[in-house]
Amino acid sequence: MDIFNAIIQGTLQGLTEFLPVSSSGHLTLSQHILGIKGNNLFFDVMLHIGTLIAVLAVYYKLVIRLIVAFFQILRAIVTRKFQWKKTDYDQRLVIMLIVGLLPLFFLFLPVPGTNMNIKDFVEQWSNSGNIFIVGCSLIATSILLTVGLRISKGKDSEKQLKKQYNIIDSICVGFMQLLAAILPGLSRSGSTLSVGLMRGIDKQTALDYSFVLGIPAILAAAAVELKDVMSLDSFSVDILPVIIGMVVSAVVGFISIKLFKWLLKTDKMYIFILYTLILGIATLIIDMIEKSKGINIFTNAIL
Repeated sequence: MDIFNAIIQGTLQGLTEFLPVSSSGHLTLSQHILGIKGNNLFFDVMLHIGTLIAVLAVYYKLVIRLIVAFFQILRAIVTRKFQWKKTDYDQRLVIMLIVGLLPLFFLFLPVPGTNMNIKDFVEQWSNSGNIFIVGCSLIATSILLTVGLRISKGKDSEKQLKKQYNIIDSICVGFMQLLAAILPGLSRSGSTLSVGLMRGIDKQTALDYSFVLGIPAILAAAAVELKDVMSLDSFSVDILPVIIGMVVSAVVGFISIKLFKWLLKTDKMYIFILYTLILGIATLIIDMIEKSKGINIFTNAIL
């Protein structure tokens, strides 16, 4: 991999990981257009680390508070002094984040009659290059954003928005994150934000929860990919493009989070609603044309 491609992929990762446009969907589309089969796993790990650095740079104060709150909860449980009514905001947020992460464990359930789990099937699905799924999921992202923002706007006028998540809110967001992990093209940040808004959560609170909830998800993705890299008999890597790609993904990711927060605050989310809708429709049209011709119209490869 050369430096130019590393910069392009780092930029794409940093933008699509946090903006509500789906990183998995854009990855599938870019691979389809360029005729790329598979990824450089080690490079993917470093890009994930770059985006993890970005979200930690934005939310480091909150993350430190949550770590402290987590150990306070552990101490209270060990000493048998834990009481829900005595928990503060940070401690309750830690518990709600844990609840929101629980649905992801469904990915590791075994599939009867096979030696694979649901995660293995998801990876096969994502790597199949089926852009029809991506197109439908991008349109679903647009619809979810539209519905979530309309509900939030209606409740905002009535001063009914919540500043804290409850268990039901967290479970709903957690299952949406699970769907986003399964469907390439369904934005994780966009869909989890939308569900939070549908549940009556304040916009900035919903966005912050979505990003912080993504920290363990990004870390887990990097860990799984690193495990896959270590299982290879051998691999070679040009360290300079890898480092550049990671740095670019971190810088672009940081800017993307700040941009997302500003666009949400200033009610300019229609940009992402229109973008995902148009890209989704265009993807479905391309899929129809390719299936009628039996070839990839970008590479002329037989489908």
